[in-house]
Amino acid sequence: MTRIQRRLATTHAWFIVCLALLLPFAAFAQQGGLEIDIVGGNAQALPIAVVPMPYLGAGAAPDTDVARVVREDLARSGQFRGLPEQDMVDRPTRGGEVDYATWRTLKQDFLVVGRVVDAGGGAFRVEYELFDVAKQERLLGVAMTGRANAMRDVGHQIADAIYEKILGVRGAFWTRIAYVTSTGTGANINYALMVADADGYNPQVVVRSTEPLMSPDWSPDGRKLAYVSFEHNNNSAIYIQDLGTGARERVASFRGINSSPAFSPDGSRLALTLSRSGSPEIYVMDLGSKALTQLTTQIGIDTEPTWSADGRSIYFTSDRGGRPQVYQVPASGGSATRATFQGNYNASPTVSFDDKKIAVAQGSGNVYRIALLDRSLGTPRWSTLSPGSLDESPSFAPNASMVLYAGREGSRGVLYAVSADGRVRQRLVLADGNVREPAWGPYRER
Repeated sequence: MTRIQRRLATTHAWFIVCLALLLPFAAFAQQGGLEIDIVGGNAQALPIAVVPMPYLGAGAAPDTDVARVVREDLARSGQFRGLPEQDMVDRPTRGGEVDYATWRTLKQDFLVVGRVVDAGGGAFRVEYELFDVAKQERLLGVAMTGRANAMRDVGHQIADAIYEKILGVRGAFWTRIAYVTSTGTGANINYALMVADADGYNPQVVVRSTEPLMSPDWSPDGRKLAYVSFEHNNNSAIYIQDLGTGARERVASFRGINSSPAFSPDGSRLALTLSRSGSPEIYVMDLGSKALTQLTTQIGIDTEPTWSADGRSIYFTSDRGGRPQVYQVPASGGSATRATFQGNYNASPTVSFDDKKIAVAQGSGNVYRIALLDRSLGTPRWSTLSPGSLDESPSFAPNASMVLYAGREGSRGVLYAVSADGRVRQRLVLADGNVREPAWGPYRER
């Protein structure tokens, strides 16, 4: 029986697996790089042509195709439909070369042109422009500089700027994700906490362990990760690790369960699940003093806390009503109220930056998919985001345009990023292994 199958068996098995108390992942092969495969599409997406940006300088060109990075970023958001490169009958590199009639014939709403030049000292400058084809108007004209190994970052930032200029919402392409992998078999399983770019490129190891690693959560400044490890006396413990220095601190190793850490929006507190008083309950820790405040005192299982965007309340999963549902409790203490009612299984909540949307793992029979509760129009509305049958661990992008989640493809673990309307999915999968427990990081400093 796999880890997910055990989770689905009963409510008690759900709790055990959710807190990672018993089982390692199934067998895994040697870790490889992340693949990208966009599955599905959005017929209503805005047509945009991102023309190749040639290198016009002397010497060797950078390895990164910046225009392709921009094109793929915009496509996977679900909001844009990129014109295939082979369909571009004209390839201008600056505004003065643009023939608007050509792009109107190709039915493009927006056009991006640019070029890469040598900036000296081993750096490159990308000069790009964004045009509204119908209005024949330039919307952006920007130059960005970076070294050869940072050209993907430049491409992501260009895509962010285009996304924001057209849609009025900050882009989230220049962000990072965290996830857990496992390699080996039997008694030789090794775990790794990983960090990668939001599109899956540039994976880096944060922690390696022969014991399970679980539940990564980003600090709001993106400089630290909280996570659960079983390396301390073979019991769960919560650590916070500085990604820059590698320094880490064990902040919770109480008797029993220490699980599900979640940073507050201001980074000063940590919500967590502890069973120090008996049943698993939701606590808040002040990270300065390490003082604990117990928020729930209900018989049953309270776990998987996540903060509201304003930091005033905490959503969590509880089976106090018989089956797992999402509840909300004031972060300062008080009575909890139920937040989800559709279906008999809603767990692992993640909340959008404006508190208007909640994504959950929603169960019906033996099928578990990612579902979205949208409260932005006043009347709560549910929609299904994932087509899989064993999906879990949703995590919103910082602009709520996409949701990262874990699923299975055959015998291996897979990550998907799905647009918030469910129309476009991007698959991120270890080439030779499995990946679980995703967490989408915050915006990076510009």
